[in-house]
Amino acid sequence: MADTQVMTFKYNTIIATVGVLLAATVLLWSAAGQADSLRRIVHPDGRIEYTNVGKPARGDQVLGGGRGEKIYKYRAPNGVLSFSDQKPKNQAYEIVKIQCYACNPVSSVNWRNTPLNLTAYAQLVRKAAAQHSVDPALVRALIHAESAFNPTAVSHMGAQGLMQLMPATAASLGVENAFDARQNIDGGVKHLADLLQTFKGDARLAVAAYNAGAGAVRKYGGVPPYAETQVYVERVAILRQRYNEKVGAAP
Repeated sequence: MADTQVMTFKYNTIIATVGVLLAATVLLWSAAGQADSLRRIVHPDGRIEYTNVGKPARGDQVLGGGRGEKIYKYRAPNGVLSFSDQKPKNQAYEIVKIQCYACNPVSSVNWRNTPLNLTAYAQLVRKAAAQHSVDPALVRALIHAESAFNPTAVSHMGAQGLMQLMPATAASLGVENAFDARQNIDGGVKHLADLLQTFKGDARLAVAAYNAGAGAVRKYGGVPPYAETQVYVERVAILRQRYNEKVGAAP
């Protein structure tokens, strides 16, 4: 996209390709206190994940906590938005707390009664859903799961906006400004429609691919065995059913 900001993610050692499935980032000011521990997990299939959700398991490398390895977000003097484990000197910064809204395996949210949002972006959702022949309740469920209807949401890997589009994906969909609600929803719904077509209308597989990538779904012949993706698919399905029951009440 035209306005894409260069994102850097620095550690004491160079991090190679990171297959991160987390979708949304919550930012806390440094005055808020200690950030949760950031853990490096190497999955059996070789996928590397950085997360602070759930509890550390055997083999997890804890990157935050005892040694003060927080992740700091700041804008460098040259304007580049940067992330580092080194506390910036003489400039404002925020501590990043990585949190995926709907893919935390140990989430305390009751997805069967958590409040729905029937009004935000209702017309944009209906228009995009109709244009791309996608169930509007599924679209609302996906937005709810991805960003909780926050149009300025940015994940620590750079996914942006309501439907958490990665810059490369946004560009391929013709989205010039992922923080523009209309462009983001239209692009996200088009992407979802493409996935539904790829997986012959199977919403579970399309949603799994939206989260983990179509390649992972093909590799495993179904929903990938990633805890985050499995709970994400389940929760989107719950939200979709609930929105289907209520979506008629939206203006």
